[in-house]
Amino acid sequence: MSLRLRLTLLYSTFMGGILLIFGAAVYLLVNVILLNQVDAMLEGVARDITQVTRVGSMGELSLINLPPLDITSNAYVQVWGPDGSIIATSPSIGSLIKPLDPVGLEAHSTVYKDSYLDGAHLRVLSVPLKLSGRMVGTLQVGSSLRVVDETQGNLISMMALIAVIAVLMAGFGSWVVLGRALSPLEDITETVDQINRADDLSRRIPYQGQNENEIGDLVVSFNQTLERLESLFTSQQRFLADVSHELRTPLTVIKGNVDLMRRIKEADEESLTSIDQEAGRLTRLVGGLLMLAQAESGKLTLNMKPVELDLLLTEVFTEMCVLAGSKVKVHLNDIDQVMVNGDRDRLKQVLLNLVANAIQYTPQGGDVFLSMSKIGDQARIIIRDTGPGIPAEDLPHIFDRFYRAEKSRTRSTVSGFGLGLSIAHWIVEHHGGQIKVESKEGKGTTFVIWLGVVK
Repeated sequence: MSLRLRLTLLYSTFMGGILLIFGAAVYLLVNVILLNQVDAMLEGVARDITQVTRVGSMGELSLINLPPLDITSNAYVQVWGPDGSIIATSPSIGSLIKPLDPVGLEAHSTVYKDSYLDGAHLRVLSVPLKLSGRMVGTLQVGSSLRVVDETQGNLISMMALIAVIAVLMAGFGSWVVLGRALSPLEDITETVDQINRADDLSRRIPYQGQNENEIGDLVVSFNQTLERLESLFTSQQRFLADVSHELRTPLTVIKGNVDLMRRIKEADEESLTSIDQEAGRLTRLVGGLLMLAQAESGKLTLNMKPVELDLLLTEVFTEMCVLAGSKVKVHLNDIDQVMVNGDRDRLKQVLLNLVANAIQYTPQGGDVFLSMSKIGDQARIIIRDTGPGIPAEDLPHIFDRFYRAEKSRTRSTVSGFGLGLSIAHWIVEHHGGQIKVESKEGKGTTFVIWLGVVK
C-alpha cells in the first residue's frame, strides 16, 4: 500500500470519526430537546386534570368537569383507582382498557417512562394521587412518540448521508492534495533509480514548489547530498588516476634500469642510483598516502604539548641551509619568542615541507626568507621565496592531494607527489590554525601559518 493511499485512508477515517462524534452529539441533543417538549406537554395536561379531580366522602375519585380531558388530541389520559379499576379515560383513547404503562401503576412517585402498547411507542407520565398520604388513584398521561421517532430516523439518515459525502469528498481532496505534495518524492525515487541505472551523479531532482516546507527542504538536502557524492566520486576517480600515474612513472624507470643491466650483464652504478631514487619516491608516496588515510579516518593522533616555536623554526632553518647548499640562500629574519601547544614532530614536518618546496622551486641564486612574529594571541610564520610564483587559477587547488601547478613548477627528479601541502594543511587545521598562500607569477610565493599561542 502506497504512502499516498495510507495517508488518504487515515485522513478519511479521521474525518469519519469526527463526523461520528459530532452526529452522536447532535442526535442526543435533539432527542433530549424533543423529549423535554413532550414531557412538558404531559406535565401541563396532568396538572390541569388534577385541578378538577375530587375525592368523595367514601374516598372515591370523581371528576367535576370532563372537558379538560380533551384539551389536546395528542394526549391519552387514564385515571385508575387504587384497586386497579379504570375510573375515567380521555375520548382520544377510545375503548382501550389496558394501562398505558403497567409499571407506572405501581410507582409511588411521579415517573416519566417510554412504553410500547400494541406496537405504539408512547411517552407516559404516571402521577400517583394521594390524600393524607393514602393512595386514592393513579393518573397516567401519555403521548405518541411517532413524530419524535420519525424525526430521529430522518436525522440519522440525513447525518449518515452527509457523513458519507463528507468522507468521500475528504478522501478525494486528500488524494489530490497528497498527490501534488508527494510528487517530489516520486521524482526523488525516479532520479535515484536513474542514477543507479546510469551511474550518473550529475543529475539533480527538479522541484517547482516552495522551498519553505518539508518536501522542499528534503529536495534541497538530497540535491546537496548528490552534489557532495558527485564531488567525492570525482575526487576518488582523480585520486585513483593520480596514484596510478605516480606509481607508473617510478616503476617504469625501475623496470627500464633492470632491463638495461640485464642486457649489459653488469650492475651499472648509475642505474642502481636511479633505482634507489625511484624506490625512495615510492616509499614517500606510500607513506604520504598512509598518513592521509590515517588522518581522514581519525586514527592519526597528535601528541599535543607546549612547543617553543622559535627554537623549532631555528632548527628547520639550520637543516634547510644544508639542503639549499649553494643553489639558494636561506635567510632567517625577525623571530619572536613564541610558545604554542602542538605536536612538535608534525609542526616540524609542515615547516620542512614548505621550506623544501620553496628551495626546490626557487631558481639558482634565488632567496628564501623565514620569519616569525607574535601578533596578539597568534603566532605568524612567513615563508617567502623568489621563485616563478603560482598562477592565479592554480591557487585554490594547491592544497588538494596530487595537485601541482605544472606550468610554473616543473617536475624534477626530486619533486614530490602533491601530497605535502595536503598533509601540511591537515596538520595546521588540527592545531586550530590556518595556512594561507599568496603568489604572483614572476614575483614568488608566500606561505603564512597562523597558530594560537599559549597564554
